[in-house]
Amino acid sequence: MTSAPPSEPVLDEGQFRRLATYGVPQEVAVGDELYATGDASYDLILLETASVDIVRDATASEAEHVVTRRSPGDFLGELSLLTGQAVYLTARVTVAGRIVRIDTETFRRLLSEQVDIADVLLEAFSVRRDALKEAAGSALELVGWPTAVETRELRAYVGRLGLPHSWFEAGSVAGHALMAAIEVSEADLPAVVVAGRVLRTATPGEVAEVLGLTYRQSVSDVDLVVVGAGPAGLAAAVYGASEGLVTVLLDAAVPGGQAGTSSRIENYLGFPQGISGDALARLAMVQALKFGTQIYAPCRVEGLEVTATGPVLRLVDGTEIRTRAVIVTSGARYRRLDVPGWDEFEERGCVHYSATELDVRGYESQPVAVIGGANSAGQAALFLASRGSHVDLVVRRDDIRATMSSYLVDRLEVHPMVRIRTASNVLALEGRDRLMSVVVGGPDGDEKVECHAVFCFVGADPATDWLTGVELDEDGFVLTDVRLGPDAGADRLPFQTNLPGVFAAGDVRAGSMKRVAAAVGEGASAVASVHVVLGRQVEGPRT
Repeated sequence: MTSAPPSEPVLDEGQFRRLATYGVPQEVAVGDELYATGDASYDLILLETASVDIVRDATASEAEHVVTRRSPGDFLGELSLLTGQAVYLTARVTVAGRIVRIDTETFRRLLSEQVDIADVLLEAFSVRRDALKEAAGSALELVGWPTAVETRELRAYVGRLGLPHSWFEAGSVAGHALMAAIEVSEADLPAVVVAGRVLRTATPGEVAEVLGLTYRQSVSDVDLVVVGAGPAGLAAAVYGASEGLVTVLLDAAVPGGQAGTSSRIENYLGFPQGISGDALARLAMVQALKFGTQIYAPCRVEGLEVTATGPVLRLVDGTEIRTRAVIVTSGARYRRLDVPGWDEFEERGCVHYSATELDVRGYESQPVAVIGGANSAGQAALFLASRGSHVDLVVRRDDIRATMSSYLVDRLEVHPMVRIRTASNVLALEGRDRLMSVVVGGPDGDEKVECHAVFCFVGADPATDWLTGVELDEDGFVLTDVRLGPDAGADRLPFQTNLPGVFAAGDVRAGSMKRVAAAVGEGASAVASVHVVLGRQVEGPRT
């Protein structure tokens, strides 16, 4: 009944008929384009009697080609139907016949009404997105120097969002050919070719704008805005949207937060074999999208004001988002070290603040240093060691078990590729064209240690510089409920700040436990407090 590959879930005949009742039938002719590369959005399309080719348009480096063929009984669409990003491919009719179009609003409704169909569609969308990464990578082409910070940020962005793309190293033959074809120089790197446009010195924000991932108002009434798409923010978005709140999720960089930089999380409930932070973030994002959350990233919030009608968020471009409630989950950022050589080698791409597949690539079997004593540092050290790297784990405290889970410490202590240096600090980074060593100060004095890359997980500064009017502690973390003091009011709700309708959860909150599971719990629990506040708004002020 369908031309989908065996690994891709399909609708049975009954499900197809039920799904068709949600749409509008249409006759199509050979050559008609049902959607085209660059379109801002498209419908879920069922093929009753028509057949369609999914085509990747010609690019600077490749000619047009057919990615897949779809026949009667099949449906068209992938994850971009949920994310709202611009279309990568063109759907062209090859056999005339009848289709059924289901618009975006109706599509969202059927996901909640037809659970068995929703399961098939979501699984198929994910499978298709994985296939698109290979077959349609040239829809987004990226060229740059792999060690450049700007390039790494761009690659991390497209990778975390699962955007189909092709990567070209500037020094390679293919990279030179692409640069010549699109007429860019080394000064223009990193460069991106997307939707027929060439972006010079490209940033994640510019790519997001072309793909339709920057904020655009799609509804007039927003119930809840969540600022920050780490574990706490994603959990808040899932629970808010699933419970009927019109929910918007914003992130200044890319969904996942600090958890998204973890190579492996083994103590998260339900994943006995562990899961990478990147994978966990992607699954949570799809779950939030399923329930109707509108996700925009990168989308930086510049200010917050509480008015008589509710909170107002101001974006860096001046756009204002009016909402009934806000949950601040903007998290914290790993600190940089103020030591000689740090700035220089950070610019050269030798200093990393995460340990993902992209970060560790190129350091296999090389000496590296991991700085920090929390779980993120331990996970990074084990991940690097698994790739053959000789790892010096530099921990400021005397006892690593004071800040790191026992299961990680036990593995680190017996791993032949890891050397733990407690009561120690990195004092300098040294080298010429590349990082060659670090100076470590410890109980026995200073020692020069061979090192070609540094992975830094020391402390964290809360991302609260955009908040106005919200009470913070002396370290800049957001004060909530009982931490606001005895004068805060007897009816102060859990996770509520000093401002009405504004809550905080996760790492950004003073007193929070810096663990993924705790952040997820806080994000979900904060939604319960939001419901109380929204209920009071309906009931009117208390007397």
